[in-house]
Amino acid sequence: MTGAPDDPDAFAKWVLPLTRPIAYLAARLAPQVERDDLVQEVLARAWAKRHQYDPARGTPSAWLLAITADLAGKARRRYRPSAPLAEAADAVDPSVAPHDIDLARALVRLTDRQRLAVDCHYFVGLSIAETAAVMGCAEGTVKSTLADARARLRTLLEASE
Repeated sequence: MTGAPDDPDAFAKWVLPLTRPIAYLAARLAPQVERDDLVQEVLARAWAKRHQYDPARGTPSAWLLAITADLAGKARRRYRPSAPLAEAADAVDPSVAPHDIDLARALVRLTDRQRLAVDCHYFVGLSIAETAAVMGCAEGTVKSTLADARARLRTLLEASE
């Protein structure tokens, strides 16, 4: 297959295994937006732009997650909460372990680019190459962004002890 399938049923089968990572990344990148609505928007955009998918440029998951990251970023900007994201992390479920709450607070203090790299690589499980495809940058840039994010998280977590 050279690109995304043109048949609606074949396309549905093509994206079905990827809906869980799409939903997970959407929820992580735009928590204030209804996840299922964002997933539907991603799938609709993917269907509309299916002819733009080029397997030579990356995997289907990288292509779909790049669409997810783009739409989640737009949704996050559109639905800016009145309270900063750091305050949203303070509303974490109290049944969660304290170290998880500290991590949630630290993650929202990363830059958008660092958070995207961390979410794609560590939470969704993409390789460095796939993360680079999602972020639209070189693999070396992903590696340095992840290193910067880890250093920032280390500093933030040590300060919370």
